[in-house]
Amino acid sequence: MVGKLSTMRGGGQSTRPVSKRPPNWVVYQPDEVKALIINLAREGKSQSQIGNILRDVHGIPLVKPIVGHGIRKVLEEAELASEIPEDLYDLMVRATRLRRHMERNPKDYANKRGMQLTESMIYRVTKFYKKKGKLPRDWNYRREIVTI
Repeated sequence: MVGKLSTMRGGGQSTRPVSKRPPNWVVYQPDEVKALIINLAREGKSQSQIGNILRDVHGIPLVKPIVGHGIRKVLEEAELASEIPEDLYDLMVRATRLRRHMERNPKDYANKRGMQLTESMIYRVTKFYKKKGKLPRDWNYRREIVTI
């Protein structure tokens, strides 16, 4: 099977290019792409927002073939990367929203289950990032970390 089947759930996405080289129609040089990433990060954009803007506005499909590494690495070099990885932070924001909803609606058992699943996922992702060295070994998830 070459690509994803479109009849499968979630199979409608495009697949990543096979080539490791940047497409010949991309006109940006590595330094220009780095400057774009840094400027967007200084505007307060997250990594995923930066990737979407580069793709949709500037026509840069992937940063890695052009620069040699991803957006996170560029932000780390410029000391603009957040301490907590973006996916973990988004899960923490979701858990905070669910907890706030639970305080107002204590009988919402479906939401209680959703909060349990979200916090479980937070613990699994935290364990992964500790193993990879992206989070300090002594870092622990606390409910007070994220305030919306």
